[in-house]
Amino acid sequence: MSERPIVEPVTLEGQHVRLVPLAPEHRDALAEAARDGELWRLWYTAIPSPDGMEGEIARRLALQAAGSMLPFTVIEPASRRPVGMTTYMNVDSVNRRVEIGSTWYARAVQRTALNTEAKLLLLTHAFETLGCIAVEFRTHFFNSQSRRAIERLGAKLDGILRSHQRAADGSLRDTVVYSIIASEWPAVRSHLGFQLARGRED
Repeated sequence: MSERPIVEPVTLEGQHVRLVPLAPEHRDALAEAARDGELWRLWYTAIPSPDGMEGEIARRLALQAAGSMLPFTVIEPASRRPVGMTTYMNVDSVNRRVEIGSTWYARAVQRTALNTEAKLLLLTHAFETLGCIAVEFRTHFFNSQSRRAIERLGAKLDGILRSHQRAADGSLRDTVVYSIIASEWPAVRSHLGFQLARGRED
């Protein structure tokens, strides 16, 4: 008998962001969000193109059905428009570990309180509702913006997986691995709450 996945579709809501279960009807708005900054052209990350958005939504929902991912659409409350995607991925229900990843945002909302609060909502749910013992973050070695954002959360470097994956252009990706463990969560929660209270951009 297989272990029941610890993640189930849920809406997480704050002042600056709403995270809602990803759905096929979000396709057009997400395609428009990806056009803001032509995000799919970044070589060091995998962001769906507008034409590929339907397939990417289907891929993420298939992983959700398999119990290994819980994908969200990121909504900006002021406009009520989708502005990106994020997920719990590589869900390990036996060991109660998840990775927060496959995240991207339209350029207009990057480096705003939206990302800080999205991570706070996801981490709070992971540690306080799902009972996770650790939450992981992974990014490309050359994605310096992502690495800085992860480090500002309070995540600690676990190591670098060298030649970990092959990118779409054929290059080999070195994957940088970070994590926050349960004993660190109270301090991280206070840190993120402080950042949001003073209106600091992430």
